[in-house]
Amino acid sequence: MDRPIGDRPAFSRSNAGTSGVARRAGVLAVGLAVAAFMPLSSFAAPVRVVHPPSSVVIPRPVPESARPVLQSYKIQFIRSQPPVPMQFGFLMTDGTVLAQSGASNTWYKYTPDATGSYANGTWKQVATLPSGYVPSAFASAVLADGRLVISGGEYNAGGHYDLQLTNLGAIYDPLKNTWTRLGHPKGWHWIGDSPSSVLPNGAFLVGQKLTKQAAYLDPKTLTWTIVPTPGKHDFNAEEGWTLLADGSVLTADVKDAPKSERYVSSAAKWEDAGSTIVDLHSPSPYTQCLTYGPAKKDCYLPPGEIGPSILRPDGTVFYTGSGSGPSGSGSGHTSIYHTVGKDAGKWTVGPDFPNSDNAGDSFASLLPSGNVLVFGVSGTLYEFDGTKFITEGAVGGAPLLLPTGQVLMIGYSLSLYTPSGKPQQSWAPTISSAPSSVTRGKTYMISGTQFNGLSQAMSYGDEFQNATNYPLVRITNNKSGHVFYARTHDHSTMGVATGSKTVSTFFDVPKTIETGASALQVVANGIPSMPVSVTVN
Repeated sequence: MDRPIGDRPAFSRSNAGTSGVARRAGVLAVGLAVAAFMPLSSFAAPVRVVHPPSSVVIPRPVPESARPVLQSYKIQFIRSQPPVPMQFGFLMTDGTVLAQSGASNTWYKYTPDATGSYANGTWKQVATLPSGYVPSAFASAVLADGRLVISGGEYNAGGHYDLQLTNLGAIYDPLKNTWTRLGHPKGWHWIGDSPSSVLPNGAFLVGQKLTKQAAYLDPKTLTWTIVPTPGKHDFNAEEGWTLLADGSVLTADVKDAPKSERYVSSAAKWEDAGSTIVDLHSPSPYTQCLTYGPAKKDCYLPPGEIGPSILRPDGTVFYTGSGSGPSGSGSGHTSIYHTVGKDAGKWTVGPDFPNSDNAGDSFASLLPSGNVLVFGVSGTLYEFDGTKFITEGAVGGAPLLLPTGQVLMIGYSLSLYTPSGKPQQSWAPTISSAPSSVTRGKTYMISGTQFNGLSQAMSYGDEFQNATNYPLVRITNNKSGHVFYARTHDHSTMGVATGSKTVSTFFDVPKTIETGASALQVVANGIPSMPVSVTVN
């Protein structure tokens, strides 16, 4: 997502033909999602957006009595609205949501209520980012040890250029409630809004936006290693990366569309993945480069935009496109990459977006049913069922898949999308070994299959990565029905669709959990395992 500071109008019907970031900046980049909850006909004058984020002109929240009826029975406002505007969120391994505020440096934790409902949880402010690091649009992931890492940022407070492309970073430890500064790969003066993915071995792989370079972070030592990237067709700017079941990472090129590649970490190279057939990127609206540093050469010409991509349970990757017309307007194309079956390694053409819509620089989420929830730039929600798009109303905000199978929309106001349909039983985690009794405050190991789900489940066009492919342990007291999440950590893998392979994780029994007979489940991407009995002491 690339747009000069001070030149990013709010999302509105009148600017629907501009670049993805211009359409969504008021909703995503600074957490102004309140506008997106209004009917499309009520979008009017743009909200002026400037940086640093603390100087953003934010509209007053809409009182609950004055809020419009949302355009789908599946969408409901939550009762516990945030105390300040939010822009993005992550599902932590204890079932809480860690959300970045519109001010970018302040963060809040949202905890579901005693019944496990995310409609009526509680908010609490947590630690603030280190001074000088106030990023928006960065590379990010929840690591296998349960910490959150963020690296770079397209924007950072106090910058003097069109884009800041900061190389700062930080790691959040939920046990200590602290942010720790994180360094950058050697020689990387800029990172910005770079693509990233956690590999099956737990390493955090990041692509340098302005080049073909990539580096991975070792979560144990917090050291970076630059890796070879032969075979990459173009630079990493504006691309999204999708982890596949074989451990490789798929990308569709933006600058060199319709080419695509897979990064094979074991071979330390990119391998050609063929043509996406249809063009998924939108032409860049820029004729002049955007500055990001003091030197004359520190100027970047954006290659355009692309939409999110999601690995589905059937082994296909549904890749969505930005607008195919001038400046990203018009209908977006889609393409499907096959990883199994007779078409493995090939692309086939998917349906075009209806109503001249597209998903350039937007979000998608895998639903428990296997459908993909896609956020059109018009504000319309679509479910892709493997064949066609189904329109599901309109709502705004940055989505996050919850362990309940619902999708939380994060912005000024928060809402829940409750999908229909059920997962196939074969998609669920299975528990093969678990303790029959546990004690408050103690740590235990649990093992089984498919603890990480069949997909990373969340995607954006490039930055805003908040994948949920890790196990959560949910314990429900048989007598009270109260729900407790036991923080998981040190998962044996971060791979997806691991099949019959035995995997494991550790979980910490909450000190405040209710004692007595209970049911324990492992949840991955909103799909729970069959419960096993456990006694809490």
